[in-house]
Amino acid sequence: MILEKNFSNLKVILVEPNGPLNVGSIARLCSNFEVDELRIVSPKCDIFSLEAKKMALKGQKFLNHCKIFDNLEKAIFDCDLVLASNGRIDMSKDSFFESSEDIFNWTISFKKINNLAIIFGREDRGLTNNELLLANKTFNIPTSLNNPSLNLSHAVSIVLYELNKSSKKKFKKELEVFNLASSKQIHDSFLEIEEMLLRVGYLLEHTSRAKINKFKNFILRANTSTHEINVLRGIVHQIKWFLNNSKKNQ
Repeated sequence: MILEKNFSNLKVILVEPNGPLNVGSIARLCSNFEVDELRIVSPKCDIFSLEAKKMALKGQKFLNHCKIFDNLEKAIFDCDLVLASNGRIDMSKDSFFESSEDIFNWTISFKKINNLAIIFGREDRGLTNNELLLANKTFNIPTSLNNPSLNLSHAVSIVLYELNKSSKKKFKKELEVFNLASSKQIHDSFLEIEEMLLRVGYLLEHTSRAKINKFKNFILRANTSTHEINVLRGIVHQIKWFLNNSKKNQ
C-alpha cells in the first residue's frame, strides 16, 4: 500500500542559527514541504531582517509565527518523537548515528506520530553531545570525506525531501503503534536517576554526567517504550522513598 503522511505537527527546530539568509531559506523550505511550525532556539541573528524575509518568499509566515525558545529542552517539550541531524565527524566512540534514509524508513513504520520534531544545529559546530542526547534518534547525511560539511539550509532541504519521499513509499509489513518514550520523559527520568545515584555514592559529581550519558545513549538506542521508562522511573521513586524513610527510622 502507499502510505499517506503518518505524522502530524512536523516541527523544524534550529539551534542558535547565525545567518539570516539561512533562516529565510529554511522558512521557504518549510512552506515547500508542508512543515507545520518553525522553532528557533536562541537565534544569533535577526531572523526578522529584510535579508531573511527576501529569502523566505512564500515562507514568510513561518518567520512571522515562529516560536523562539531560550533552550532546546523547552523547544521539544511537547514532541512525541525527536530526531536530530548531525554533521560532525569528531564524535566519541560511544556516539551512534544512522543514515537519514534508515531513520525515515523507521519513522514511517508506525501508524501515527502526533508531534514530530527535527533538530538542526549551529552552522559552525552543530549540536553538542548533550543536545544530541535530547533526541530519540540521531542521523547524518553521508557526504564526501574530503568536504563533509553541508550548508545549514542545504541540509534541511535534503532531510525534508527524504522525509517526504519516505512517507510515500510502499510498506508491506503491518504498521506498529507508536509508543516510544518521548525525549522529555527520558530526559526527566535521567535527571532523577542521576540525583539518586549521586545520593547513594555510585556517581561522583565530576564524572556523573559522562556516565549518565552512556546509560542514556543505551536507553535511546533500545527504542524504550513509554511503559518501560515508567517502570524504570517507578523503581527510582521506590528507592528514593526507601532512602527517605530509612533515615527517619534511624
